[in-house]
Amino acid sequence: MNLIIIIPCLNEEKTVANVIKAIPEVFTGVTKRTIIVVDDGSTDNTAQLAEGAGAVVVRHSSNKGVGAAFQTGLEKALELQADVIVNVDGDGQFNPVDIDRLIEPIIKGESDFVTASRFKDSSQTPEMPAIKKWGNKRIASLISFLIGKKFYDVSCGFRAYSKEAALQLNLFGKFTYTQETFLDLAFKGLNIKEVPVKVRGVREFGKSRVASNLFKYAVNTSGIIIRTYRDYRPLKFFSIMSLLMLLIGIIFGGFLAIHYIRSGNFSPHKWAGFVSASFFFISILLFITGLLADILSRVNKTNEQILYYQKRKNYYQNEGQ
Repeated sequence: MNLIIIIPCLNEEKTVANVIKAIPEVFTGVTKRTIIVVDDGSTDNTAQLAEGAGAVVVRHSSNKGVGAAFQTGLEKALELQADVIVNVDGDGQFNPVDIDRLIEPIIKGESDFVTASRFKDSSQTPEMPAIKKWGNKRIASLISFLIGKKFYDVSCGFRAYSKEAALQLNLFGKFTYTQETFLDLAFKGLNIKEVPVKVRGVREFGKSRVASNLFKYAVNTSGIIIRTYRDYRPLKFFSIMSLLMLLIGIIFGGFLAIHYIRSGNFSPHKWAGFVSASFFFISILLFITGLLADILSRVNKTNEQILYYQKRKNYYQNEGQ
């Protein structure tokens, strides 16, 4: 087993070397391990310290976002023909010793994607601001609802991926990748497992570049979730909006009908008829859009399969796959 550990970093000079040095040399079932630090446009000595600690450093010339940094690390890991890939933050909030617990289900063939969970075991819930804890749980509930399976933590960056999961993973979000990963892999039918771990809830140095501004985080994360769900469940996505428009149309139409029954004429509420007709029209357009998007979704699934086999050929051709 070839284990690749990815550490996306932005100005983590105070912690990155210690994180790298804390990663064990030996893991159960692993014959080779490599550490990749993705320097996402740092302006401090993050890259130099990471190299000095023994990591392979891949640099972005400018800051592109955590999602983009993860995708760069994932691509480099596949180039190195990883069998198992672990992503861990460079801020020191996670204990690298727990990597063994994350990769165990993958090495045993029990799971394709394993994520550390800060909230599955209430006794291990970290200290963090109440608003962040509430936000994490609400997002987890939303993702669980969309996927149809209960998850407790969908925002933790400490994760492990099998080779198959990495090859099938196609992400588009630059701001972050955590929730998009759940949706992408779940909709492709891969097995996902949560492993409770104890983490530090508050960074020792600096601020989180993803969750430091909660309003910005909520807006960007919501956009990524909505677009991902739209791409994988387009008919349901547009049908829900179509039904909503239809309901509004019925309400205005019903109001006008009741007024006509009581008064015998449409005045002075003819406007309600025009509003109702408009919403009925929008409802029909949304449903037709959903049908067309569903056709395109089938084409996209075929393209993703082609991309998957092309990746296998490019990265693992020496294995005869």
